[in-house]
Amino acid sequence: MNELTDVQIQFRQAMAHLASAVNIVTTEGPHGKLGITVSAVCSVTDSPPTVLVCVNQASAAHDVFTNNGVVAINVLAGEQCELARHFSGATKIPMEDRFAWDIWDDGSTAPTLREARVALVGHIQSTMTQGTHSVVFVQVDSIRVRDEAEGLVYYGRNFHRVSELTAI
Repeated sequence: MNELTDVQIQFRQAMAHLASAVNIVTTEGPHGKLGITVSAVCSVTDSPPTVLVCVNQASAAHDVFTNNGVVAINVLAGEQCELARHFSGATKIPMEDRFAWDIWDDGSTAPTLREARVALVGHIQSTMTQGTHSVVFVQVDSIRVRDEAEGLVYYGRNFHRVSELTAI
């Protein structure tokens, strides 16, 4: 592995100060069933409803996502911090076991968490390469929102629960 440059180290430190929603992005299809924890998800447009997801090209998940062509973006609720750890690989629980838990809804084209704060299911419209990552554009086909749940964000290299915010 190449040693990081000073600019890369500074960039990573700066990005640690950018709060991001925590998501488990999943796919299922002829190329496999898997999920990964991702903070790089962003709204693109509502015409048609599209989000982007950034996936490291060196990740084993990258080709499975792009080849299956369908994904679910499960925006985690505050109480789902441990799931974020499992799907980040931090707990070493095998992928097959993660999908065996009774927390998944049936009937979607990609696995959705029953108690996700938001579940967006869609198909990959296009991808583009930027450095080490692919920017994957997902056109959203279905949306489910759980209004009463707290949010979960990644900030300062840790997970944090977010309850209703006060507007200023």
